[in-house]
Amino acid sequence: MFDTELDISARVRDDAIYTTMYTDPAVFEIEMKKLFYDGWTFVGHESEIPKPNDYVTRMIGREPVIMVRSRDGTISVVSNRCAHRGNMLCHQPVGSSRSFTCEYHGWTFSHQGDLIGVPLPGGSHKDPACLGLQKPAMVGEYGGFIFVTFNPDAPKLEDHLGAAKDLIDRLITLSPTGKIKLSAGWLKQRFRCNWKMLPENATDGYHAPFTHASFVRVFAPDSQYKMLSETENQRQSKTVDWGKGHVAIDHAPSYTVPLQWLGITEEKEPDYVGAMKDAYGDENALRKLVAGPPHATVFPNLFLGEMNVGIFQPISVDECILWHTPVLLDAVRSELNARIIRQSQAAMGPASFLLADDAIISERQQVAAGGRGGWMDLSRGRKREEKRGNVLWGHISDETTNRGFWSHYLKVMQS
Repeated sequence: MFDTELDISARVRDDAIYTTMYTDPAVFEIEMKKLFYDGWTFVGHESEIPKPNDYVTRMIGREPVIMVRSRDGTISVVSNRCAHRGNMLCHQPVGSSRSFTCEYHGWTFSHQGDLIGVPLPGGSHKDPACLGLQKPAMVGEYGGFIFVTFNPDAPKLEDHLGAAKDLIDRLITLSPTGKIKLSAGWLKQRFRCNWKMLPENATDGYHAPFTHASFVRVFAPDSQYKMLSETENQRQSKTVDWGKGHVAIDHAPSYTVPLQWLGITEEKEPDYVGAMKDAYGDENALRKLVAGPPHATVFPNLFLGEMNVGIFQPISVDECILWHTPVLLDAVRSELNARIIRQSQAAMGPASFLLADDAIISERQQVAAGGRGGWMDLSRGRKREEKRGNVLWGHISDETTNRGFWSHYLKVMQS
């Protein structure tokens, strides 16, 4: 039905998506350039490389990169590909190194990507300044989250983030110091589906009572997830389109007391509550402790999954990886962070209650989309959305978030 990139606008309506948006390799190739290389994407968090010479390896789209903290404390991002013959420089996910040396011919590069050593230099005739590692055009940071773009003409990071800055602030200020740590280790799960199904599902509030029916029956009635078992009129949580592709499920309207989102009471964590009040003042601290963390997608690849951070990594048109790690709070009791880790394992671990269900649904969607194709409806809730300024608010079961994601997606793909 659709053959070229010029047809993308015909495949994305304001209330429906054509299935080839998930199955067409040509669309995937355009996404890599427009979204992951020309736009801003999340690469890592500063807490992952706390000491000089620490590094982690990541993928931006299909581009392997190294995020490293230099000896002066600055953070750099460089290509994980030797400028000589293209060998991967660092094959370990984490490490520490004063420089990067290629195992193929021994070329050595600085943390900033400069070529600083060539064995047997007598045969060299090119200027070393021309043989450094490729680098993103810009590296930006907000709240400890590191973003990159390969496009020198990209807008400023703050412009890209927009209201997502408030979502990040909401997460990091659950720590008395305003700092979080992503130091518990990452888990990765491979999905045999198109990568866009991950952000779609992550902020879909409609599916939980059905896809996660067993979890809802067993755990929801007596936990912080009580809202999942409520009727349509009882449910107070909202879907939110914050603009620029950043979308969220806001559970704050469902919470009535501090720390309900963590499944405990403030009496069980008096030191934490006291530290929050000292840091932010009594009224502001209690407001934060009632509202809890965000449940949001920061376009295109960052997931703020309440007390988890996730990365959506595309592999091919029908394969992707979800990275996820628990969010640990700075300056709190180790027992509180241990609880966060346990909850993360229960929700998103290898034998979790939620992630396995989502994986099965997404993979079945991909199989079904690969047939003759057809339109997928995204119209639920359009007539009952409420606009407050530039923000759209919908019922928890409305597809406000998916429409917000796809609206911005289309704008970027057509730019």
